[in-house]
Amino acid sequence: MRLFGVLFAITLLVFSHPQKSWAQGVIRDAEIEAVIRDWSDPIFKAAGLRAEDINIHIINDGSMNAFVTRGQNMFLHTGIILNAETPNELIGVIAHETGHMAGGHLARSDDAISKAMRPMILTMGLGILAAIAGAPDAGAAIMSSAQKNGTVTFFAYTRVLEASTDQAAENFLEATGQSGKGLLDFFQRFRYNEVFSGATKYPYFLSHPLSSQRINALQARVEASPYKDVVDSPEDQHKLDMIKAKIIGFLKPPETTFNLYPESDTSEPARYARAIAHHQAASTKIALKEMGALLEEEPDNPYFNEFYGQILFESAQAQKALPYHQRAVELRPDSALLRLNLAQALISTDTPENITTAVEELKKVLAREPDNGFAWYELSVAYERQGKISLAKLATAEQAYAMGDYMRARSFAQRALMELPQGTPDWRRANDITLVIAADPRIRKQAAQRRKRR
Repeated sequence: MRLFGVLFAITLLVFSHPQKSWAQGVIRDAEIEAVIRDWSDPIFKAAGLRAEDINIHIINDGSMNAFVTRGQNMFLHTGIILNAETPNELIGVIAHETGHMAGGHLARSDDAISKAMRPMILTMGLGILAAIAGAPDAGAAIMSSAQKNGTVTFFAYTRVLEASTDQAAENFLEATGQSGKGLLDFFQRFRYNEVFSGATKYPYFLSHPLSSQRINALQARVEASPYKDVVDSPEDQHKLDMIKAKIIGFLKPPETTFNLYPESDTSEPARYARAIAHHQAASTKIALKEMGALLEEEPDNPYFNEFYGQILFESAQAQKALPYHQRAVELRPDSALLRLNLAQALISTDTPENITTAVEELKKVLAREPDNGFAWYELSVAYERQGKISLAKLATAEQAYAMGDYMRARSFAQRALMELPQGTPDWRRANDITLVIAADPRIRKQAAQRRKRR
């Protein structure tokens, strides 16, 4: 994995082993996010919420958990995705969490938030890049995500509240023509754990306590629904199988993936998982062969193009990777992450034309995700390559601001102010950063903490 330096030092953690870097973060992946969005947005709309205002974060944590926080943030552990046997089960959990969000059952504990850790945002796209979070609320929401069996207890849940939220979830599912059987099956499958082990194995049921009365009430609603017998389409089941294969391929040791998906399994998810595992094991030729075969069968799959480009990029073949990342963007032009991957590959070729194109792509990324810290980092690299040091400093200030490092953001914004033409939009943005931070009590807290450490 390579990240590019700039003349002025940018503090960025770079991990040589992707699995280790995932230990404390939120996974960013274009394919997984697209699938989850396809399933969740109709639920949000049925709940009367603006789907575009809700942030969904996939936490790298094998424990089974999901929760929401204020600021309309929903968090799904990888463990809950992997434990879902059908899309309807996962959609049921999403509907339940949406019920908490729509009902205003959000976190109000400042003490809990103050103890939370700021995660590293990761993208599976190009090399599982160590990127910077850009969402202080998201960082404040995650507590002890590195601990496999850690729990997040932002809500003072009651069984009555949970039961009413189940009913709300069923309303949303019915409004979208879906069965609530998945949520019911999901609860019943893990119900025994609450009885025999106090739900210590599954954090989700510590914060979402089960009871016979609650399950019976949900079952009655499901049985009365006109959509009770609706089942997942083969296409949706395939999507779930594919993202589960992808999560396993990237998160589990290669040997574990090969055991779970042996060569005798010729299904597409199995081949996908093995290709990823071979890439993780640095078996580049085999990975390219496996993905090449999949890509030949589905040349218009944006995520197959993306991953094939990733393999080439990470084997120091950035120029060869470009057509695949370009094709991925052509197929999914609305994906900020795919554009970010393309921009990094363009920067890696280090030609003036490609650097210029990378800047254009990064501006499109930031138009969609203005708090994407890694995109700001890449933009600072591109500007530095172009010799536009004042703009590179401003981009670094934006990156620092996105990750909540306000003192560093102010420092770089002030440096940019001294070099940018006064009155220009970029000068005004740098000035805004300095003024906002000067008036923000968080900067005083950071300053005090840094003085204390000296």
